[in-house]
Amino acid sequence: MLEKTISSISDLDATSMREAQHRLDNLTKPKGSLGMLERIAVQLAGITGEPRPKIGKKVSIVMAADHGVVAEGVSAFPQEVTPQMVVNFLNGGAAINVLSRHAGAEVVCVDIGVAVDVDHPGLKARKVKYGTDNFVHGPAMTREEALKALEVGIDVVQEQINSGASIFALGEMGIGNTTASSAILAVYSEHSLEEIVGPGSGVGTERLAHKRMVIERAIEKNRPDKSDPIDVLAKVGGLEIAGMAGCILAAAANRVPVVIDGFISSAAALIASKISPRSVNYMIGSHLSQEPGHRIALDLIGLRPLFSLDMRLGEGTGAVLAFNIIEAATKIIGEMATFDEAGVSKA
Repeated sequence: MLEKTISSISDLDATSMREAQHRLDNLTKPKGSLGMLERIAVQLAGITGEPRPKIGKKVSIVMAADHGVVAEGVSAFPQEVTPQMVVNFLNGGAAINVLSRHAGAEVVCVDIGVAVDVDHPGLKARKVKYGTDNFVHGPAMTREEALKALEVGIDVVQEQINSGASIFALGEMGIGNTTASSAILAVYSEHSLEEIVGPGSGVGTERLAHKRMVIERAIEKNRPDKSDPIDVLAKVGGLEIAGMAGCILAAAANRVPVVIDGFISSAAALIASKISPRSVNYMIGSHLSQEPGHRIALDLIGLRPLFSLDMRLGEGTGAVLAFNIIEAATKIIGEMATFDEAGVSKA
């Protein structure tokens, strides 16, 4: 499934992008004066093959999984919070639910690796294993488990596209996942751990130093091969990170835009970009997180965030907020009059 998905990812539609740009340049405004809205409209034209793209059904995917490295004391919250928050998502009480309702998006919650079973009729139970292993002592998961988690993401997105999804926001839940994301970024970045590793759920200065030491030990122990992104995922990644990476690849293969959220989502996007560089064309950055590694990850991928609101919650909250901006871009190119249509003199 992964190989077929990767082989299906193609370049953007250059003809549609040229037509979109021509229309934007002839709308009743100075050329380029709507900035990122115009760039988004052109990118969407390239993604969809439609010079005047539209947004239909919106879906927020929340991948949930636990991390064995929590045993090292790297998080301010206990692991029990992961399944508790999954139930909160399913009952509609979390921030991602509120913001998704505001944006008119459906929330799809996937258990890809929660450490306990969650019994709820609304849950998509696709558990690969009951949380990753503690990567201080060895790989977080086997290569086969990492591949399976990638394919869970592919399968979930394919299901949603078959049901009419036209755009995705990617979010996650998993206590300890900033540690795994920082480890992934450390493998690919030339920046120091002091520059990359942030407080995550809110650890203090002493525990932050410990968190950096844990990541350093994990990388030394596992020696992930940066030329093999699946090896990196398996050794120091997370099941929800792998699942989100699979979501990105499947969206790209189906020519559907996918909106990247915060630090964890960007770690998944970084992995996807290493598996298939073309997949970046189908990604839209949403916000700039307070996590210090987020800007570094976005720069490595080549994404520009649309806004910065000092957010660091995750769940897909920034990505779903971006739906409003992205849809506005489609309405500009679709509904705004050209100079000829409006009878306005052009400079």
